[in-house]
Amino acid sequence: MFNPSYKAFGNKAILIEWPPQISEEILYDILCFKNKIKIHYNNIIDITTAYNSLTIYLKKEIQNFENEKIKLNKIYNFEFEELAIENFIWHIPVCYDKIVAPDLITFLKQKKMPLKQLIRYHTKNLYTVYFLGFLPGFPYLGGLPEILHFPRKGNPHLKVEKGSVGIGGQQTGVYTQDSPGGWHIIGKTPISFFDANLTKPCFLKAGDKVKFESISYKQFLSFSTQVAQGIFKIEKEILNA
Repeated sequence: MFNPSYKAFGNKAILIEWPPQISEEILYDILCFKNKIKIHYNNIIDITTAYNSLTIYLKKEIQNFENEKIKLNKIYNFEFEELAIENFIWHIPVCYDKIVAPDLITFLKQKKMPLKQLIRYHTKNLYTVYFLGFLPGFPYLGGLPEILHFPRKGNPHLKVEKGSVGIGGQQTGVYTQDSPGGWHIIGKTPISFFDANLTKPCFLKAGDKVKFESISYKQFLSFSTQVAQGIFKIEKEILNA
């Protein structure tokens, strides 16, 4: 258990913060608290999470913040029976080819690293989904090997294509739609991470894991066609099954 802090965030929201660090222990605590709030706290429009915070958006204005803080702290500390949350490991195919990765060659030169080594390091870890944001469905992932850490671009791309896999600072991620961006693009996935036409637009959620898997450019083209036809099935497995 931690000792989260509570702050009024305007007159219809409450910000709850944990220690300022990226930690799976903190993530689990945030997600458990979020689940408790959904069950035991009324007056909610929405709840959003980040690396070390949770924000509750309320239907009605806060009348007495101290009372709300006491209620929430009791919910946090009590051992309520919680709903089971099923998380998955998602296997995401990535093409590491300069045809689809405009920064790949420069990245390899700067790192003095052969392509095979980059692929080995980038695909060896399970990445934790901490939260979604920036773009709809954009996953903030933790777990990038330190050897691949690289500062963001001083001059961002005006357009990064949907599906581009990039590295920025200590993070890696996937652009879920065409967008300006300052990350170094080292690959591309044919997978669509966000579709507003679906009942569930994004298949990922906080607490899930991502495993990147290297594919050839020929496979990338084939999978892209399958995705466009709606017949591609993303491989997944239950986490801690």
